[in-house]
Amino acid sequence: MLPEPYRAFVAEIADGSYSGPPEYGLLSVAELPDDWGDDEQERDLSKPFPLVEAWMWEEDSDPSEDADELLEQVYNHGSIVLGTDGCAMNWHLIVTGPHRGHVWLISDVGAVPFGAQFGFTTAEPGFAGWVRHWAANKPWHDAA
Repeated sequence: MLPEPYRAFVAEIADGSYSGPPEYGLLSVAELPDDWGDDEQERDLSKPFPLVEAWMWEEDSDPSEDADELLEQVYNHGSIVLGTDGCAMNWHLIVTGPHRGHVWLISDVGAVPFGAQFGFTTAEPGFAGWVRHWAANKPWHDAA
């Protein structure tokens, strides 16, 4: 089951939107960004999203042996892709695991949760806070 208020948004307002958020529009529930790649791993929403804090794998000076497996899980477990800002910067709504209902930015360099409690933004966490922040025309990274 999709977390509220995203579930209500999809059922009552729209399942996707060309005008955003994010930059290239809100994807429908089952859609993936055009730049997702041809070698798609099978996505499994029933398995929990593996992270509970930001992880910048590009800055990880001592990656573990399991880093590749964890990276695959970050992209494919417990989240739906809300949309993309381009250049492999994708917004995910977490649907399974401790961060259920939170929005994360997952890019080619790392993954960070969105919301004031996590830093880098003044926005409320979750889908509603993410949409309000975008509708107010604020930059994603607006915290001092």
